Amino acid sequence: MIKPRPVNLDLGTISLPVTAKASILHRISGIFLVAAVAVLLYLLDLSLGSETSFDRATEILGSGVARLVIWVVLAGLIYHAVAGVRHLIMDLGVGETLEGGLRGARAVFAVSAVLIIAAGFWVW
Repeated sequence: MIKPRPVNLDLGTISLPVTAKASILHRISGIFLVAAVAVLLYLLDLSLGSETSFDRATEILGSGVARLVIWVVLAGLIYHAVAGVRHLIMDLGVGETLEGGLRGARAVFAVSAVLIIAAGFWVW
């Protein structure tokens, strides 16, 4: 007997559980951080080049757009770290049940939100 395949493959209408959303965002934030490292390394290279390039890097980092970029990078790093800790805890056997997974995913979103807001106050 052939099992029926899903008919609706429109990802915009598929309702994912909170655990899946947390896991997908963890992967996306990891990919984002790889790209963000390139920007941060450019700024580091610019700041270490000479005194004038250090002044240029300071000028760049003082702008509102750069602060927003730094805050977004910090937000990605915070979420990725908090979700990574959740995965490490699950590797120890804690929160592997459905209820534990739901609590863990909600905790990741809550803790990340608080830390990201705090990072916003720190950057601005």
